[in-house]
Amino acid sequence: MGAHHYAVNIAWTGNRGTGTSGYRDYGRDHLISANGKEPIRASADPAFHGDADRWNPEELLLAALSECHLMSYLHVAVNHGVRVVAYTDDAIGAMVQTTDGGGHFTEVTLRPRVTVSDPGQVELAQSLHAEAAGLCFIAASVNFPVAHEPVTVAVAR
Repeated sequence: MGAHHYAVNIAWTGNRGTGTSGYRDYGRDHLISANGKEPIRASADPAFHGDADRWNPEELLLAALSECHLMSYLHVAVNHGVRVVAYTDDAIGAMVQTTDGGGHFTEVTLRPRVTVSDPGQVELAQSLHAEAAGLCFIAASVNFPVAHEPVTVAVAR
């Protein structure tokens, strides 16, 4: 199938005039951009002196896992003839800090809520999350468990 390559640009915008002269002297704000796309306004988590109005790396990792499962799930649904008409996910994740100032995610749980058009396919649609999870590029790239708590319903008639 071959390799796929990606490129993004990160531009730090948090220099308050003295650069990194001290831990509290610089902003964590930055812009994430890629050719032809709107930039993402990002920062650190507020716990790490970031801007709460901007996306932080932890949220972006969680979003990447959720988005990847969505894309994999929609692909698997098509392959099985399941018509998905709505999909939302309230994903959650946990990260722990280490004594050296670093940290790592310990787990992520995706909680997709899928609506299908055919009430007779609810059970099949629910079962497809396992297949989709096995196809997700991002989940296959992380070293912590990604759990799934899906709910599948049919369109109300």
